[in-house]
Amino acid sequence: MKKTIINLLEEVELNEPIFIEALPGIGHVGKLVAEHLIHELGATKFAELYSPSFPPQVFVGENGIIEPMSNEFYFLKSAGEDEKDYIILIGNTQGLSPEGQYDICGAIIDFVDKYGVKDIYTLGGLGTGQHVEKTKVMGAATTKELASMLEEHDVKLRSADGGIIGASGLLLGLGMSRGMRGVCLMGETPGYFIDADASKAVLNTLISILKLDVDVAKLEERAEETRKMISKAQQMEQEMAERMHIAPGEEDLRYIG
Repeated sequence: MKKTIINLLEEVELNEPIFIEALPGIGHVGKLVAEHLIHELGATKFAELYSPSFPPQVFVGENGIIEPMSNEFYFLKSAGEDEKDYIILIGNTQGLSPEGQYDICGAIIDFVDKYGVKDIYTLGGLGTGQHVEKTKVMGAATTKELASMLEEHDVKLRSADGGIIGASGLLLGLGMSRGMRGVCLMGETPGYFIDADASKAVLNTLISILKLDVDVAKLEERAEETRKMISKAQQMEQEMAERMHIAPGEEDLRYIG
């Protein structure tokens, strides 16, 4: 494989779908939210993305079944009170390098643009490095109107205190060049464990904004499943780093998303 590819599994017709991105990041906050939405709302996978910029490894799941490194696109039609269509992006990895991030995110924007996406919501965690007493949802937006909307939903706006690194930030920036509007929702989290509480806070904010009816109670169960998966992934990364003589953390891009 010499370049990023997207395999279409099913032809779908969507009406200006809202695009939600939630790839792995700090506390796996966004990933938990998106997986929960997919499960609870019955979203259908319709495309898969593979890239040479992903880590050179595979996961070994239950019963010795191999899972490749990939991103997956799901769709929903006529969901929620406003009966909107959605594209939801999840996956088990992000690009390893800045160049890889641009290549992958560019391919993603090209893909969703074909379906008429006008609005993007990226989800992630905002690492505090310390215990969080009560999770705040932080946010940023591409327009003043969207920023005001976030404040109306009790989201605290980030203000000149750093960037949004990784797919959660880059997709918004690339989307703006196509006339897409965007919002990033970030749940405060210590950042060193799978944080279901931060995910619940982000999920509640998201479903309030989008007027979706989703049961939040089962999110903790999904968090436990994710903890097991991440534990396996961390073990694999450690083994790979030792073989390649990479000091732990050297390859980490410190994603906010």
